[in-house]
Amino acid sequence: MEQIAISKFKATCLAVLDQVRKTGRPVLVTRFGLPVAEVMPPPPPEKPARWLGVMAGTGRIKEDIVAPASGEQDWEVLR
Repeated sequence: MEQIAISKFKATCLAVLDQVRKTGRPVLVTRFGLPVAEVMPPPPPEKPARWLGVMAGTGRIKEDIVAPASGEQDWEVLR
């Protein structure tokens, strides 16, 4: 694991973070030779679930889906 002094890390913070992201190798930040922090790359992002078909099997058909919702006697236009 690469080690870097805290003063050098402070001066080159963005470059060190970019290096960790690109290489995937952690960097140990030290102060007077003692470890202070460890800069590690984040875990790989989780792949999102496919959105097609997520509602499959959740609907129910209760009645006839082809017949009108109400009878002809309820329609004012036919009176």
